[in-house]
Amino acid sequence: MPYTPPPELAALSLTEIAALVAERKVPPIGEWTPAETVESGIAIHADGSWYHEGGRITRPAMVRAFSSLLMRDADGRHWLCTPHQRHAITVADAAFIAVDVVATGGALAFRLNTDDTVIAGPDHPLRAAGSAEAPALYLAVRHGCEARINRSTWLQLAELAEPDWTVTSQGQRFSLAPQ
Repeated sequence: MPYTPPPELAALSLTEIAALVAERKVPPIGEWTPAETVESGIAIHADGSWYHEGGRITRPAMVRAFSSLLMRDADGRHWLCTPHQRHAITVADAAFIAVDVVATGGALAFRLNTDDTVIAGPDHPLRAAGSAEAPALYLAVRHGCEARINRSTWLQLAELAEPDWTVTSQGQRFSLAPQ
């Protein structure tokens, strides 16, 4: 089945973006209790690229499929989950990269490097980390995983920010500056 990339966020209303989010079906990994834990040999580099045993995974469909099975536990470890096994993976920074943002209908909608769409708000907060000299901004995605906001997307947010370096999405205020 050929992959059809999603439409550009800027051309969509918040209702249309919310429909895209609702259409994306991911496996119910939160309901699974895999009995076995194994090493996968998979790593996600800081730039969002995926590797298996040192070789880059170049098929976008494979990355999208694997990303739907990702979770991060309370200890900060990342896993690919199946109903029977938990596969440990190494994540250099964040499991996803936010590559675009649009402000529409009182919300901030983000496109991820996996073509997922996430609307910032109470269930998907933004988190500022790092320092004033080296800030880092993250978006909660799902199952404990986060997306690092890339530089161009951060600049888009900076243009939308209030003078106190905050942005608002779905009634929630988020600081773009590390505390």
